[in-house]
This record gives sequence, structure tokens and C-alpha cells, in this order.
Amino acid sequence: MLRGDWSLAGKTYLWMLPIYGLGVLLEPIHDYIRSWSWVLRGFVWLSLIWFIEFLTGGTLAVTVGTCPWDYSGKTPYSVLGLIRLDYAPAWFVLGLLFERLHDWLKKIE
Repeated sequence: MLRGDWSLAGKTYLWMLPIYGLGVLLEPIHDYIRSWSWVLRGFVWLSLIWFIEFLTGGTLAVTVGTCPWDYSGKTPYSVLGLIRLDYAPAWFVLGLLFERLHDWLKKIE
């Protein structure tokens, strides 16, 4: 859209479906850490997201030869092209936002 292309065409990897599906494993963690301070919970989510991103990206790079989110050469804050340290604030906040989404979904079930 920013380039004037309103077709909204995109590219995706089928590998992302099971990777995003791993999010279901985070629900019991949310219940376990619910009483912790928001700062500690944010760091838990940040660490878990980085761990999953590094593990799944590294596994794909080794098994299929490429990682869908290869950050190599794009920033000095990349770790082996698999995670970006400068994304820390975004992952921190996103984890806390997903807690709210989780609680809201539990209310409407």
C-alpha cells in the first residue's frame, strides 16, 4: 500500500503455521506467572519468544536451508540472523498484550 499497490499480495511460508501454533503452549505459562509483576512477566514473554524464534529458525535453517525471517546483514543487533535484539521492546509489550487477549477470550468462552 505504501508503494501504491493495493492488491495486498503477500508471501508466506507454510512452516509458519506450526510455529505460530506453538503459541498454545504459552497458555499454562500465563496462568502460572499471572501473579508476578508485569515487568517480570514481560521479560518471561520476551525470553520465550526469543527462544522459540531462535530454536525454530535455527531448526529450519539447518533442515531446509533457510529461515523465513533471516535478519543477517540487516542490523547489527541480529544474533546469527535468527533473532533481533532491537525487537525486545516489541516482544515485551506484545507478550503482555497477549495476556489481555487470553483473559478476554477466557471470559467469552
